[in-house]
Amino acid sequence: MLKREIEAVIEHSCIRLKKVAAPPVRYWLLVYVNGMDEGDHEVQRALEAAESYPPRVRLLRLLKEDGTWPISKQRKKAEDSGLGPPYGWTYITMIRNLYWLHEYLATPEDGHVGNALEKILSWQNDEGYIEGPIPDRIPRTYYNGLAMSIFRMFGMPLSDRRVHRLFNWMMEMQRHDGGWNIPYIQDVKYLPQYRYMRMNTFLDLVRRGDVPYDPKAFDSIPSCYWCTVGVITGMAWSPDNPRVGEIRRGGEFVLDGFFKKNHHSFHRSERHWEELRYPAYFGSGYWALDSLLYLGFRAGDPRIDRLIEWLVHQRMKDGFWYHKERPHELHDQWITVTVLMILRYYSNML
Repeated sequence: MLKREIEAVIEHSCIRLKKVAAPPVRYWLLVYVNGMDEGDHEVQRALEAAESYPPRVRLLRLLKEDGTWPISKQRKKAEDSGLGPPYGWTYITMIRNLYWLHEYLATPEDGHVGNALEKILSWQNDEGYIEGPIPDRIPRTYYNGLAMSIFRMFGMPLSDRRVHRLFNWMMEMQRHDGGWNIPYIQDVKYLPQYRYMRMNTFLDLVRRGDVPYDPKAFDSIPSCYWCTVGVITGMAWSPDNPRVGEIRRGGEFVLDGFFKKNHHSFHRSERHWEELRYPAYFGSGYWALDSLLYLGFRAGDPRIDRLIEWLVHQRMKDGFWYHKERPHELHDQWITVTVLMILRYYSNML
C-alpha cells in the first residue's frame, strides 16, 4: 500500500479512537502513533489519568507482597493438591496481570510489581527456563517467551544473569527450521514407539528419564508456529539481542507459515491468524506481525506488505479494529491502538 493510504487510515482512526480512549490507551496513541513528546502537556495529562485508572488501581491493590495475585478457591485447591506454584493458575495469572500492568504504564516500583518479577525468576531452574505453568513439568517455550517479554517490558536488561540464562536456554531450543516447539510433546511423541501411547504413560517415561532427547534430532518434524511466535515476541523486546540473525530465522518460519494450519494441535486452525484478540498473546496474527517488525523485517518484503494490507482490510467503517470473538469496548481500544502502532511503524519505513 502507498504511504499516503496508510497515513489516511492512521489519521482517521486516531481521531475516532482519541474521542473515547481510556487514559493508558490515549498515552500509547499520543506517543507511539502521533509521535508526541513525553513532556507534552496532553501526554502528561494522560499519564496522570492512567495512575488513577481503575483497572490499574485494582491490580496493584490486589497484588500481594510476595508478588502473586489471589486466585479462585477452586483453582487454589487444585494447585495445592498438586505440585503447587509455578504449576497452575498462580503463574498464569501473574503473566496476564503483569502484561496488563505494563499496558497501564506501571513500573517495577509501583506496588509489589518488582516482587512479582522476582517471584517468576525464583522459579527458574538450573537449565535456565522458568518452570510451569503446566503440571506435566515439560518446559513451555511459549510461556518462557512470554516471561522474557515481561522482563524486558519492565526494563530488565539482558545483562541480568538470570534473564541471560533464560535467553540462552531458548536459543539452545531453536530447531532446524528456525522455529520452536514444546519439547517431547511436539517431537518425540510423534516417533513410532510413542505415537499411540497414552499421554500420561509417555509423560511418566519422560519424568523417569527413559526418553532420550536431542532437539536437533527431529529434522523431519516441523516446529510449532505459535510456540515460535511466543519466543520471538520475547526476543523482539531485546534491542541488545546478540543473536538477532538466529532469531530472524524464527521470524522467517513464522512469515512463511502465516495463514496456514499449525503443524501441531496447539492453535491448529488457520483461523487463529486472522482473529484479533486481546490480550494479544492468546494467539493472533497482528501480535506476530508486531514482533516481526521489531525484529527488523521491513516494508518492501512482499510477505510483510501482504500482512499490512490484510490488517488494514480488517478495519471497520468507524475506524476501529474489533475483537473477533465478541466485541468488547476496552479490548477493542487496545486492539485498535496496537494496530495503529504497527501501521505507524510500517509507514515510517516507506
